[in-house]
Amino acid sequence: MKAVSPTTRQLLGLSSKKVTFYHPAHPIQRPYVRLFSTSQSHLRWGGGRDQVYENALPSLESTRPTRIVVGITGATGAPYAIRILTLLHHLGVETHLVISKWALATLKYETSMSEADIRGLASRSYTAKDLSAPIASGSFQHDGMMIVPCSMKTLAAVRSGYCDDLISRAADVTLKEDRKLLLAIRETPLSSIHLENMLALRRANAIIFPPVPAFYTRPGGLDDIVDQSAGRMLDMMGIFTDGFERWEGFKKAQTDT
Repeated sequence: MKAVSPTTRQLLGLSSKKVTFYHPAHPIQRPYVRLFSTSQSHLRWGGGRDQVYENALPSLESTRPTRIVVGITGATGAPYAIRILTLLHHLGVETHLVISKWALATLKYETSMSEADIRGLASRSYTAKDLSAPIASGSFQHDGMMIVPCSMKTLAAVRSGYCDDLISRAADVTLKEDRKLLLAIRETPLSSIHLENMLALRRANAIIFPPVPAFYTRPGGLDDIVDQSAGRMLDMMGIFTDGFERWEGFKKAQTDT
């Protein structure tokens, strides 16, 4: 045991009471941790379950809910984003929404919802220029990001690491923190530049998801097509719902005929 000097106590923000470091036999295998109590701070090397520390907090584990970041860009496909936000809201998933300037313009043409209505589907929402938002930092914990729809401009920005707005910055952070990033790219036909950008991001572990309709479900209208693509996107994020029809084999398909 080694007593801590007054200078060291001051630097570590400890009380004036005597504090002692406990060094185990193999310090490399037992990391140094700090436990906080209601009355004083204790410094120790990580111990086993048989060690009891009075007044220490019972747990420092996070109890946050599942949290997803959603970015909407100006590409066509706003109904996909609205459906995803609606599903996540009903599933109790915390959502953080960013809408680009041109996404707001596109929304007016493709939906009957106002900006306030769409932002109301999210737990929190931000402007695209708010680079001080929590999602711009890697220390802000979340379970993945979806850019739906994803324009070719945003695709190129994320591929090159050019973070000139909150959507591209949040995507860049998601990649560097090794979290799930899904890009619902919306463009046709695709140039070699588009394809190379997608390939580079796929190699960086991003999910490239073109919302291609599945006709084996025999969709009855646009809502069925949107539901199927939105559900498959959520599958990729590890969030599963039975809100759309899934393939069950030719036997079922023939029975329904």
